[in-house]
Amino acid sequence: MICNVKLVRSQARLAARQTNVTPAENSKLEEDIQKVIKEIHSLSAGNTRNFAIPLSEEPLNLNMYYSILSNLNSLFQPLMNEGFFDDLPKILVCLLSERQDCGLMAELTKAVSLEMAQPLLMFFSSLKSQTCTPLTTEGETRSFFGTYLNIGDTVTAAFSGFQQMFINMLSNLTLSENLTKILSSLLDSLATNVLHFTALFLETPLDYVRIALEFGIEVPSPDEQDTCKQGDLKQLIMWGLKHNVSWSFGMPLVDILLETFLPSECLIPSSLLFQRSAPQLNNHTYVNYEITCDHHNLAALNDTLCADVLMGLGNGSSLITFCQALSSLSSSQLALVWSNMCYIFQALFSPLVSKSSDCVVGDAQPSAVSSPLNESQLVSPSALRRVAREVSSLRQLACDYSSWVNNTVDAVLVTFCSENDQMQFVGQVCNNASLMKKLLSDQKNRWLYAFCSNFSAGAAYLVNQFCMYEQWLNQPAQVVDSALLQFCFSFDAPRLTSLICEHTGFLMLLISNPDNWPLMPNCSGSSPPLFTYPELEPDYCQYSEWHDVMQITTDILSKCIRVDQSGFAREVCQNKTFLNSLLQNKEIAWLESHCSTSMVSPPPGPTPSFNLAAWCDYHNWAEKWVDDSVVGLCWQNDQVSFQENVCCKTAVFEKLLENPLNKWLTSVCTDLEEITMTPEVCTYSDWTRPIIVDMTDLALCAEIDQQNFTSKVCTNSTVLQNLLANQDNAWLIRYCGNYSVIPTPGGQTIQPGINATEQCLYSNWITSLPNAKLLVHCWEKDQANFISSICPNVGVLLFLSREPSTAWVSNICTAYTNYTTTNNSTTTKPNDCASQTLIKQFSFMCPQYFIPDCKPCPSQNTVLQMIVRCWVERLNSRMEDLLTTPVTEVLNRAVAATVVILLAVEDSMGPIWQVNNAIEQSTLTSVVDYLQREINQDRKKVLLQCFGTVLSRLLETSRDKIGIALLLIKEYLSLPLRSVQPVLAAAHINTIRVILQYYNSFKGTIQLSKEYQSTMVSVILKTHLAADNDLLLDLGSLLVAVSPDDIKTFPSLQNNVNLWETINANLDRMSLAQQEAFGLWYSKILSPSNITRGQQSLIGDTGNLIAYLPFHLFQHLSAAQLLDGLDVLQRNTLSPLKQDFIANKLIRTYRNMTAQDLMRLGDLLCLAEAQDLLVYKNTEVFQVIQENIMNCTLSGLSVPSQLVSDLLLSNPEFKIPSSLSPDRLKEIAPLLPLLSVTFLNGLTTSQLLSALPALSTVPFTPTQASIIMDKLLTNARIPVQLEELGSLIVGVKTETLLSLTSDKLLSALKVFAQHTPARCRPYMSVFCAPEANAIATKLWGFPEVVSWLDDVEPLLRWTPLICILPRTPLLVKNLSNTATKPWKTQQAQAIVKAVNTYTNQIKQNFLSLGTLSQGVSCQDLHQLLQADRSPSFVRKILALLRQQPGLLHTALKRCVIEELYPLQFFADLLQDLGAEIALCIPMDIIRLFPAEMMGILKKMIVASPQYFLMLTRIQQEILVDKIIQRMNMYTGPFTEEEFRSLDILAPFVADEVFVQVDRSFFAKNLDYLQRLCYSSSKMEIVARILQEPAVFGPVTNWTQDTLSVVGRFLFFLPSNVLQDLPLSLMTVGRVEKLFMSQRQWEDGDVGILCSDTNERKDVFSKQQFVLQFFLGFLKMNSLSLSPIVPTCEILRTTAPSAWTSSSFSSMSSSAFSNCLELIGQDPFLASYQRTEILKRVKKMYGPASSFSQSVIAQLGGIAVELSPEELSTLRLTERRSISALGALNTWNKRQLTALFTAVLNSTKLTPSKLDSSMLVALGHIVCGAQIAEINTFNNVEFSKAVLWLGKLNLSCSEEQMGALVGLLTNSLAFGLMSSWGTDVFIEIGALAAGLPDIVMSSLVKEQIEGISPMAMSMIPPKKFSVVFHQDQINMFTYEQAYALTPQQRAALTDVQKRAVDMVLTCWKRNIDLSAGLAQSHSPLCIILGLLMVLAIRF
Repeated sequence: MICNVKLVRSQARLAARQTNVTPAENSKLEEDIQKVIKEIHSLSAGNTRNFAIPLSEEPLNLNMYYSILSNLNSLFQPLMNEGFFDDLPKILVCLLSERQDCGLMAELTKAVSLEMAQPLLMFFSSLKSQTCTPLTTEGETRSFFGTYLNIGDTVTAAFSGFQQMFINMLSNLTLSENLTKILSSLLDSLATNVLHFTALFLETPLDYVRIALEFGIEVPSPDEQDTCKQGDLKQLIMWGLKHNVSWSFGMPLVDILLETFLPSECLIPSSLLFQRSAPQLNNHTYVNYEITCDHHNLAALNDTLCADVLMGLGNGSSLITFCQALSSLSSSQLALVWSNMCYIFQALFSPLVSKSSDCVVGDAQPSAVSSPLNESQLVSPSALRRVAREVSSLRQLACDYSSWVNNTVDAVLVTFCSENDQMQFVGQVCNNASLMKKLLSDQKNRWLYAFCSNFSAGAAYLVNQFCMYEQWLNQPAQVVDSALLQFCFSFDAPRLTSLICEHTGFLMLLISNPDNWPLMPNCSGSSPPLFTYPELEPDYCQYSEWHDVMQITTDILSKCIRVDQSGFAREVCQNKTFLNSLLQNKEIAWLESHCSTSMVSPPPGPTPSFNLAAWCDYHNWAEKWVDDSVVGLCWQNDQVSFQENVCCKTAVFEKLLENPLNKWLTSVCTDLEEITMTPEVCTYSDWTRPIIVDMTDLALCAEIDQQNFTSKVCTNSTVLQNLLANQDNAWLIRYCGNYSVIPTPGGQTIQPGINATEQCLYSNWITSLPNAKLLVHCWEKDQANFISSICPNVGVLLFLSREPSTAWVSNICTAYTNYTTTNNSTTTKPNDCASQTLIKQFSFMCPQYFIPDCKPCPSQNTVLQMIVRCWVERLNSRMEDLLTTPVTEVLNRAVAATVVILLAVEDSMGPIWQVNNAIEQSTLTSVVDYLQREINQDRKKVLLQCFGTVLSRLLETSRDKIGIALLLIKEYLSLPLRSVQPVLAAAHINTIRVILQYYNSFKGTIQLSKEYQSTMVSVILKTHLAADNDLLLDLGSLLVAVSPDDIKTFPSLQNNVNLWETINANLDRMSLAQQEAFGLWYSKILSPSNITRGQQSLIGDTGNLIAYLPFHLFQHLSAAQLLDGLDVLQRNTLSPLKQDFIANKLIRTYRNMTAQDLMRLGDLLCLAEAQDLLVYKNTEVFQVIQENIMNCTLSGLSVPSQLVSDLLLSNPEFKIPSSLSPDRLKEIAPLLPLLSVTFLNGLTTSQLLSALPALSTVPFTPTQASIIMDKLLTNARIPVQLEELGSLIVGVKTETLLSLTSDKLLSALKVFAQHTPARCRPYMSVFCAPEANAIATKLWGFPEVVSWLDDVEPLLRWTPLICILPRTPLLVKNLSNTATKPWKTQQAQAIVKAVNTYTNQIKQNFLSLGTLSQGVSCQDLHQLLQADRSPSFVRKILALLRQQPGLLHTALKRCVIEELYPLQFFADLLQDLGAEIALCIPMDIIRLFPAEMMGILKKMIVASPQYFLMLTRIQQEILVDKIIQRMNMYTGPFTEEEFRSLDILAPFVADEVFVQVDRSFFAKNLDYLQRLCYSSSKMEIVARILQEPAVFGPVTNWTQDTLSVVGRFLFFLPSNVLQDLPLSLMTVGRVEKLFMSQRQWEDGDVGILCSDTNERKDVFSKQQFVLQFFLGFLKMNSLSLSPIVPTCEILRTTAPSAWTSSSFSSMSSSAFSNCLELIGQDPFLASYQRTEILKRVKKMYGPASSFSQSVIAQLGGIAVELSPEELSTLRLTERRSISALGALNTWNKRQLTALFTAVLNSTKLTPSKLDSSMLVALGHIVCGAQIAEINTFNNVEFSKAVLWLGKLNLSCSEEQMGALVGLLTNSLAFGLMSSWGTDVFIEIGALAAGLPDIVMSSLVKEQIEGISPMAMSMIPPKKFSVVFHQDQINMFTYEQAYALTPQQRAALTDVQKRAVDMVLTCWKRNIDLSAGLAQSHSPLCIILGLLMVLAIRF
């Protein structure tokens, strides 16, 4: 890149600026500049210069340079006054961007820079030539930089001498305490001033460096798709600099410098600078000294510090100038600036780092190395470090692996080669088993297990070479190393675990090494075997081959006893002949005692089952010798008894310790004893494992259990490390460090540094190793005894050498090996060295930096490293108080920038300084600290998402994996829901695994929403599962959050036992959809033949999964398999089809089932055919059958009538109710609802009172309950508490409730709310309305009700608004509690208005409104979003709205869409909207959704189908049509995958799509298909498909099994097809089951919202035809059955309206009276049927005037057939009879008038005296009042009743409606209509249709939004056309417009019709589409809208 410098004359211009220089002076300045430029150019003979500076070989003309410098000095004087340095940044930017209009000063600057740089380059070149080094073995020379790092012998020797002098001076320097303090103070002051100056000096240059780094190092950030490239470590640091992460790289940088200039001779322990790990393979085979300046992806200016500077957030005018200059450049010019600057620095530093051919080839000279002060050494590992930088071929230098086989290899060299020559190391070492074994003989090389397992060709090779369990057993004296055991666990866990748990001898061998105890698996679920594994039985334990008994040694016998206990006892001890021959060998005479005392002869015959008690007979252990394997066996499997009978029994314990192999009991029993003696939380033995212990528990133990705490925590490095994983426990460092007296369990104390005799008990170290601190003290204070006692003890040395912190002892002892042989005196003290004194001093000052040297006398470098680290650390702790925050921040940024530069250099040149390793721990700690401190969730998301990979790597190499991992994982699990998907998708798979492990370990304390869990699991499965199928196992309990769609994508791992066991364990917590998805997944490996050939235990072996197999496979289970696995099936949710199959399969197969079998069947027994159960009549098991059926009725299950009639109700004792004893009445309580009303009337009060507890749980009908309650009432008083009544409370009269006190009502509210739904269901909550109104209005009349909110909560939804309004001030005052209750929308709106009036809570803290948020107005919502439109806040609002207790009002949902649609991130909010709000999005927006958004909408609907089912049928079909268009499903077959993905939406596809459904899928999944919702057209298609040959064929060929599978779909068939069904199939029982299946669906979540009135009528007509045709009422031919007489039981299972009218006449009186209430509630009774029924009623109960209140209440719809005259004679004295008639909406005008008059006459009340509960009971009868009577209604009482009356489609006249609405305008009610808000209009419901014309025409948007669709449809057509103008109609919701009747639409003008059409067409609302996806309607949308309009009109 060339930037020419040419002579510039008149064209050149100085930078424009305001100056006071005269024109003459300016001209003179220009001339001087031109002169200097000429002189500069004369240096190069007029040649131009460029930034690619060549290295000139010509000699320098220094005189010429001196002349130019003199001229420059005089020239720069005026330039200084012109602000040259202020403009210098702008000038440099202009030059570097290669612009040609930079001015004369720029040309001067350029010329000076280019020409004056040559001397500097020459100087660097001369330095390089003087330090030239020989060529490397590859023929290359080193750079100056490399040479500098490898100082020559002379310099090194001089430096070494200086080091020695410095150390000697320090070691001999004795300072008093005061002098030490003074010196420390001086050093602090000096350091403070130096650091202050450094920060001041670096602040501005640091900003420039940062900008350059930010340009050159692009920091990743999420893109538009919310994905992010993974950043590396230096990018992470750069990101942190921008976002205020507090990087702490001071100590790591010091470590890097120390390792560079003062390399240590010893391998630093893993707890210090560089963690020994298995790093990733490095591709650097040589050092590359060139850094490229070609950069094509520079960061944008807005991504650098300049963005903040230009916004006024930066300091320094020069920096502002620099950034302003950069901001004026284009992207290409910015690239030029950066590249040119890079080339300049490359040119300047290239002489220092580049290779040169100037050097003379010579032999490489060995570098001098630092040595200990008192001795020298020939070879030092530090030499390897320096030479490694000189020679690029490590193999030729030191890593000569071929020589390692025969020579001893230093552990340091092994570590060195593994790091720097990894490729060769792996091939030559890891894949060479013999060499590996040789190296592993050195305990320092234990890390090779983990290292090589990561890099070798396959772990199986290493397992075969090292995990040789048989060899371990054959060498019992050789301890199995814990590292080896852990390695084998990692790659051979199943086999190793099995051997440990099932082979006692093997277990004992392993636990003989205490280090292996934490690795032992949990064998609690395993039983020890009686026989050993054959492969572990040594060859010499073949007893039949023991011919020469003299060759059988003690060693062989011991091994066989260990590995083959039972075989030895059987073949040797029990064989007396063989035993006697063995005893001839006197050396094994002990065998006789062994066989007589320890072996118990087994009885002859089969081997008995394992008896732990027989083995662990602790009471005999004190008298006999117990094999050590038996001791281990009992400890492993019977710890509780073992503790009590062994650890706590001194005699037994001491007896066992006589065997050296039982020495491990000492530690085990000590732990157990302490656990029982110490507090419960002080479980010290558990703390040896990596668990998180709460700080409060630790503090408690430290306080009340000081002795054990100090001895078991402070002296145990493992425990301390685990506890310090929780940062809250950092106080332990000070606590344990300052604890000068350490108590021991024996009551003695250890006082460090005071009494070595008491501390250093060397004889005990063989059983209890000392900690590192005690070891150092004993060495320092008692060296002579230390050496004489420890060095000769090989065992102690072996144990000490295993730990890095104590390995130095072996080296010390090696140096004194001749001590005991040359000098017998134990008092001689070895010579000390100068460095030892310093080591001792600094080990106490900074114990964390104490580095045991590899030699007795530490080297100079080791000592200096400790001194520097200690000084820096102590200085750093004091600097926090001495330095100001700005200074500290500048220094931290400078250090961080330095680290980034070093990392960038290493990226190009190789790992020179191992910066990555040095800063990993600090980086991870800083990141975790930042995440805990940061509150901005978006920043945390970017950090975790864009740097997930590097965080995972840091986590793997962390020294504190447990603590850091827990803190980091907490942050992952604390992410907002919206961030989960992108963050986890970018996370490394290892991080995912840690997250799952953490969650499953602490799931009890982690609160994650279901949405969060589902999203997390979905991301893991979609993103990471392909890389590792084992993640499915790691999911654990999170499997419950897997969506059905994700389950379908599971890999084929059905044969993985661990996986399906995990699934089985979690199935019970899953939804039915998830369970069936897993069943479908599991079915992929099964075929019918697999099931039929399966074992009888197939179900038990498979587990819960088998219960959810598709029925086409499930039906192949045999009766034997079903009976064997019945318990498994019973605990799962079985579909009705499977239940029916199981019941009939078992009952019909086994005709002699036992009582136990029948009890196991449970509720399934109620699905059997009556004739199959009647065979058990008069047997002892028949009672079990009866009890099961009674339990079914008690549970509310539908039971076939014949079962009830023949098996339960045929008992003669029921004929005389009063003869039943109270106990018997309790037994038959579940049957009482099935018995007649006559039976209930025959019971006495005393009987009922005695059986009341049993009766309170029975689901009585309101009439039945009222009969019982009437009997229990004595003198109008209830003899028991209301809450004791249970279900009977539905029979309490309203009049009785009104007489109760408030405290009694409060106590019964929960019971009342629990059981009233049973009586509310038939009339949509109207029937229970009088009671609810009476209680609510009474309680809310007390001001104290605000404090009773918890008690009145069940009745809040039935509480009138007029009762709430006076209490709003108090409710607002107690807002925290108010905001948690389930308010209705209008109630919430009223309270929110009060909140606005009395507080400012909505604006300040909207999220605190809780359940009141549903009442927020659109204006409030608009203001909230205007104040904060951030995605996070919007999502919080939506999350709150999704959590509301009821349905959101349409106006609020529309408002949300209108407010959010203009936002740019609206598309990202779709999932946050939730299905309820999302389905309010206009169709002209939905149709523009891309496929991804449409898929999200589809999944939301499938997950919450109820909102979709609430749409109109037209809306449903149009929406589904849009979805399948995006799914491209209009062509080709309708596959199973597509159908299941649509789920509830599938039946709403177009007919031409539905008819293409896959027939195989259809036939095999009818039980799934029957749950869905079908329109009339889809019913016809289903009917045709059922009859296709590929499915079931013609109905004439159908069987019982076919009918069972087809189920309710039978009613989809046409009548002419139904009659072709074989008569033999359609039995009474079959017809009942068909009816029950249809009713079960209708009462389900889908059925209750699915069918409209016409479709229900169509299905009912088919039901009626089936019943009447196949039960003999329709005589089609001679084979038709004779008509049957219906019983009350069969009417319950079918439907009264399905029977002929004559059927009711033929019923018995008791059956008819018992079913009168049921008959009266049937909505499909035709008029002719009601007439016949009424005749029967009059025949039984007399004329209407004699009807009792109970009879009137039971009549229901039958009463409509009474004439007005008969109605006027009714005695309507009770609210329950009045409300039964008031609920009917089919009265004519005359009947209503008669009823209203009858009520007044019967109650003796005037209209003005009617209270709210009476008005509620009147219901539709209100329309029978005259206008004059209405006007006398009490305004307040009527306003309390309007909540219920407003839900009725009243048939009042326009005048009556007006009068009723007028009552609400009273000041004591809702006041003037103009003041009514949305809340009042919602409350009054349909009564809004009575608003006066003038009021209706002036309604505003908020009021119109509150009008219900029913009220719209009730407005008279003429009135509607007059009062609503076009603008008002445009405010209608879709539901309001859709509710208009054809008559109303016909009366509209054309303008009004167009307005209505626009509301209906595409659901378009007042949304500005210009901000969205489109601005016009599509032709398809217009066509669909017109079709909708036509459908509504016609």
